[in-house]
Amino acid sequence: MKSVLTITLGKAMLRLDDRRMQLVLSRLLQVGVLSASVVVLVGGVMYLVGHPGAGPADLRVFTGGTPMSLREPGLLVHRLMAGDAAALIQVGILILIATPILRVVFATIGFVRERDRLYVAIGLFVLGVMMLGLFKSG
Repeated sequence: MKSVLTITLGKAMLRLDDRRMQLVLSRLLQVGVLSASVVVLVGGVMYLVGHPGAGPADLRVFTGGTPMSLREPGLLVHRLMAGDAAALIQVGILILIATPILRVVFATIGFVRERDRLYVAIGLFVLGVMMLGLFKSG
């Protein structure tokens, strides 16, 4: 039996069978990884241009964590608007982290629409594990 997912966006209706659903999910991963790569590359180039002549970092000594302004979303946005290269790199990393999470969310929504309880449960479990890993500290 061929399952079909119908998504209604306003007046437009998109019908996704299993094959098209897999194509959409794979494109989501491709676009997410490519977008993250471009953002990190641009941020890295900006960082190198903004720090000419800086020598290599001494990686034998760990000097601490990420500055608070890169850990708080509100402060991150302010630094991003100010053209801070480290903030742009951080946004690229966040895009990379969000990509598989969005894929699991989208797949779980598809399973809900198909009324496949087992895969909905599995999708929600995977999403819960991802969220726990993302937000658990220490």
